[in-house]
Amino acid sequence: MTSKSKPRKLTGYHVAAMIVAFFAVVVCVNMVMARFAISTFGGTVVDNSYVASQKYNQWLEQARNQATHGWTVSPTERVGGKAVMALAQDGGTALLGAEIITVAEHPVGRSQPITLRFRDIGDGTYASINTLPAGRWKLRINITHEGKKMTLAQEVH
Repeated sequence: MTSKSKPRKLTGYHVAAMIVAFFAVVVCVNMVMARFAISTFGGTVVDNSYVASQKYNQWLEQARNQATHGWTVSPTERVGGKAVMALAQDGGTALLGAEIITVAEHPVGRSQPITLRFRDIGDGTYASINTLPAGRWKLRINITHEGKKMTLAQEVH
């Protein structure tokens, strides 16, 4: 004796449940991906790409001129709440007596920009006078020494 199982009928309720389940999965995945996108967004590189493209050759020329100074700038680190960097000249000798003014901007504008001034603490190492709050910051660094200028950008985490 064999028992035959009846094939299940596909009803309107089944189709409705499948459609609702499909869209529920799509909505959940979209919400998770949107949350990841918002929490990891690092901000924009430039606010207006057309204007930036017009200045591109000027920026390249500025970079070539700055390279002739022979200066090297270490990555900026946060030490005890202060931003710290080291400057060196050609040959690795310390660059002493430079004036450094930096604007620290939060990448997604969560707080107002902070202007940092630096002082020489010896051996070409410079530390900010005021504190840099915890978090990720984009630094626009302006260095002046003996009439020469250098502008660069760095990030501090």
